[in-house]
Parts: sequence; structure tokens; C-alpha cells
Amino acid sequence: MRVLRFAHHGVVTAWRERESALAATGCEVTLVSARRWNEGGQLVALQPAPDEAVQGVRTWGSHPNLFLYSPLGLWRALGSDVDLIDIHEEPVSVATAQIRLLARLRGIRAPYVLYSAQNIDKRYPPPFRWWERSALTHAAGAHVCNSDAVAILRSKGLRGPCVPLGLGVSEDFFSSEDRMPPDPGRPVVGFVGRLAAHKGVDVLLDAVARIPEARLEITGDGPLRSQLEQRARSLGMGHRTAFLGFAEGAALVERYRRLDVLAVPSRDTPRWREQFGRVAAEGMAAGVPVVASRAGALPDVIDGAGMLVPQDDPPALAAALQDAAGPSWLRLRESGLRRARDFSWSSIALRQRALYDEVCDPAAAPDPDVLIVAYGDPSVLGDCLAQLDGTLAVTVVDNGSSEQTRRIAERAGAVYVDAGGNVGFGAGVNRGLEDRRRRGLQGDVLLLNPDARIDAKAVRLMQRRLRATRDCAAVGASQTEPGTGHPVRVWWPFPTPVGAWIEAVGLGRLRRSHGFVIGSVLLLRAEALDQLGGMDERFFLYAEETDWQRRARDAGWMIELAEVAATHVGGGTGGDPRRREAHFYGSAERYVRKHHGAAGWAVYRAANVAGAALRGMMLPGARGQQARRRRRIFSTGPVRWESAT
Repeated sequence: MRVLRFAHHGVVTAWRERESALAATGCEVTLVSARRWNEGGQLVALQPAPDEAVQGVRTWGSHPNLFLYSPLGLWRALGSDVDLIDIHEEPVSVATAQIRLLARLRGIRAPYVLYSAQNIDKRYPPPFRWWERSALTHAAGAHVCNSDAVAILRSKGLRGPCVPLGLGVSEDFFSSEDRMPPDPGRPVVGFVGRLAAHKGVDVLLDAVARIPEARLEITGDGPLRSQLEQRARSLGMGHRTAFLGFAEGAALVERYRRLDVLAVPSRDTPRWREQFGRVAAEGMAAGVPVVASRAGALPDVIDGAGMLVPQDDPPALAAALQDAAGPSWLRLRESGLRRARDFSWSSIALRQRALYDEVCDPAAAPDPDVLIVAYGDPSVLGDCLAQLDGTLAVTVVDNGSSEQTRRIAERAGAVYVDAGGNVGFGAGVNRGLEDRRRRGLQGDVLLLNPDARIDAKAVRLMQRRLRATRDCAAVGASQTEPGTGHPVRVWWPFPTPVGAWIEAVGLGRLRRSHGFVIGSVLLLRAEALDQLGGMDERFFLYAEETDWQRRARDAGWMIELAEVAATHVGGGTGGDPRRREAHFYGSAERYVRKHHGAAGWAVYRAANVAGAALRGMMLPGARGQQARRRRRIFSTGPVRWESAT
């Protein structure tokens, strides 16, 4: 695969290890970088090695979102034949708009992916807002360095896959040397980063002042250096505080390794939050315990492998530094080294290559996971799992807390999640989605009823239909009744007040629009789940999938149907039919109120009362009784009836 990457920060030699690691996965990568760029308060010039495929291009401007590449340099760079363009600039940046424009003028048809670190949802003025929207709408995918950026890009129009990669750490940082624990009474505390207000170095100075024998080594430069030096002297700790200035490469690695504990005391501001916290990852890789504030993406980066303290809290920071340099030092060192492996360049490159493969070939997307919410007869679940033949990852959420269900799920190799009681279908789905996130799973999800049957081959055919277009949020399955082979109706129009009156006067057969597909076998796209979230738990049973698909349609997604071999026994999981009926009509009321308001519900309710009353008078036997019962339910109010049933 031939990839053309644009990244102004490629001037930093260590950060070009991404390209080397991508090359190790089989990518032929050419990097276009700035010739010179200010990094960490230091002007850095591009100095590529002879074997690096790097092109330096002149730039104008110094703000990451406002600078321009030389048009002639970009035009030359875009002259090569490539399979994919990776624009490692923010979607809102002028450089991104510039690259896209020149690529179009060059006639390049290759897809492109974007990068973002934005974890604050900012609304930019025109024309930047328009450029950002256009870049995201047409992007084949994106990679980001924090989880908040995923939701922000989705809300602004991204449809393709969006993968949180983090930022990489050079193998040079990883410590393989054993160290003796430090003297807890005289720790060497370190800080690495820009000396600016949002980095919280003033808080660190106040904290270290509370540890009488501690020494503080500060690596970095910035506008507050002289002010911070004065603060250290005023606190009486000028003699044990060293401002060491900027460092990179081997010199930076050495500075990390002589520390006993690293502090990352960042603070959130209205316009800035820590977007990743590379120094935390570097510190853990160097075998240095990390103490950080709960700011921005730092909790996600550390993920239990370091200590977290409140922002702007010197006493709490001081106590944590002493603990990290004392009783907890060995434990934090070992857990930090393990966590840092997730940010090695080789690990980052493998995940980035998977993104490249997926956007260039949608069929390369990983198999979907299967999510089953179980309730009722456990044997029904066993038959469902047997049909899947064990080739897909399965999560079973048990709303019945049944030991037999647990045994059946685990015997089939499924992950078992006890919901702790009958929380309802929507909440059960959300429990399963949350469990997947905790396990790091991010692919498409098949919602499957225990009383439905489909094999793994048919599931993959559904995914092929899902991935055929990037605007498809969900794919349902054509279904038949298992006993008779008769087709099951799977396409239904969305409930509406007008539609209710059409049905009330006996013209329901005219309502054949393809609004939503039933949720007994329903494949959901990972990107749509990122944007829309899971199920609305106000729907205990029924209408959850209707509501989700309505939200998807409103957000511009499409719903499709795949012609595959699947069967479904309606209500096959058991339970009281009257209770299911109450949930069905109660969910209908919640849906109509949510999407059509109180006035829409009044119209919808009146239509059902009138239609049921008319049928109750005209239809004989059980059908008439059922109509009269429906009239009573809607006269009382379905939600009220549900709560009384």
C-alpha cells in the first residue's frame, strides 16, 4: 500500500518513527513535513536520514491550524501515485483545506483519512467551520489521540471509521534495567513539558515545597520560565529546583531515567484540555511512576497504571508524589511499563495499518461481534449459539441471572455478563456495549434475539452490505418462520400520528414505506454507534430499535436489508403475553411522545381509540375482544396501563 502522509510536526526525528513502524507493516510511506517548526518552545529543523522518504516543504505561519504549506511544494508532493492520503492535520486547519484543494486539482481519486486531537467541541467561524465540515464529510476515516475526539468528529459529520490510537513512544524510552527503589525521603521529582499556565508547574512547585528533601528537575521551556524560577526562589526551594531547558533524543531519555517520579499536573481551561499527555506515556515507558492530575485525556492514558489527583491541589499532589516514590514505587513502575507498551510505535502502527486497510477495502473490516440479551428458556439460547458455530465473538447479557444461561454461554465460548436482574432489552444492550468497550472492542455489532437463528456466513454477508456504503448505519436480515418457511415482514414504517389515522380507517395496507427493520437480527455499524450511542433505556421492551433507527435517519444515515437465511420465532423467549402487550403499547406511547411531542401523541392516541372502537363493534369473536381491549388500553393510556399490569 502506497501512503502519502502530511504532518508538519515531522521535523522532530523521534516522531517520524511512526513512518518507520508503518513501513514494517508493508506500507510504502512518503512523509511531507515542514522544513522548520517550533516544538516545545524550540525551533526545530528537519534533518532526515538518507534512507527516510521525507520531503520538507516550506511553511508560512506558526499556528498549527492557520499555517500554509508552500503551494509549489505540495503540488510536487501530490504528483506521486498513491493508494491513500493521510492528512495528519486538524480537519479545521487551513493546511487540510489546502491539501484537499490541490489534490482535487491534481485529479487524485485516492481516499484520505484525517487526524484530530480536539477534546473540546469548538464551533469555529466561517469559513473554517465550512472547511471542517467538508473535510469530515468526505473523509474515508480518521485516527485520533483521545476518546472525546471520536464523539466530536462524529457530531461534525465524520461517517468513516474513527480509531483512537494515542501517540507513540520511541523504543529508546523503554527501560529494561532493574532499579532499586528510591529513598522515599529524598525523591527526585520531574516535570517535562512546556512552561505555560495550563501545564500546572506552579502547582507542582507548591507541592514539592511540602516535601522538604525532594529535588525537582524541570525539562522544557516556555513563556513562564522566569516567573516560575522566581516562584521557586520565593518558596525557598531555589537550591533544590533545576530548570534544565529543552531536550530531545538520548538527552531526554536520560533525563527521564534519573527521575524517581514524574509529575504531570495539567489543568483544564475553557479553551484547552490535555489532549493526550505524551510525557505520561514516555515516563511510564522509562520505568518512572507517574502522578498526574485528572485533566483532559490523562486518566485514559494512565488507565490505572499511575496515580491521579485533583487539579490545582498541591497537598494532594504532594501526598501522591511521596506515595509514588515510596510504598507504591515498584508496583507503579511495573504497571507503567506494561501500559506503555500500548503506545509503542509498533503497536500504534499495527492499529493504524488496520485503519488504512479498512478504508481502502471495506471488506477488510474485522468480523462483527454478536450481542445477545437473554431472558427466559436457556435452551433457546443454546440453539442460537450452536447456529453461530463459534467463529464470531459473542457477548451474552443475561437479564434472568440464570446459572444455566451462564453455563450455556461459557460452554459456547461466549462472554457472559450478568445484568443483575431484568433491566429490559435496551438497558441489556447497553450493558453489553459497555462491556465491549471495557474490553477494547470497537467493531460492528450484531444484535441477535435468542429465538432467532442465523449462521456466521450470513452475518458476514450482512456486514458486506453494511460496508458497501459509508452512510449505512444498520442492516436487517430477511427472515422466515422456522416451521412454515413463510416470510416474516421485516420492513415497517415509523409510527406517526398521520399513519395512525390511516390505519384507523382501514387503509394500513397503504403504509408500506421502508422506515425501520425489526431488531431480532440487526447489524449496527460501529461508526453509527459512536455517533448515536446505544439504546434509549426508557424503552423497557419494544421500540428500542425503532427509536435508534429513527435517530440514525435523522442524522443522515441509511438503513438497509440483506437477503440472507435467518429465522425468528416472535415472542419465542417466553414471558406473560399480557405483560409483553403492555410493554408494546407503553413503548409506542414513549416513542410517539419523544419524536412527535404531546400534541402528536394526542392525535396518535385518538386514532387508536377510534380505530379500536370501530373494530370492536364490527369484528366477531376473539378479534373483536382484542380490539375492545386495545381501546381500553389507549383510553387509559398505555404507559399507565403498563405500570398497572
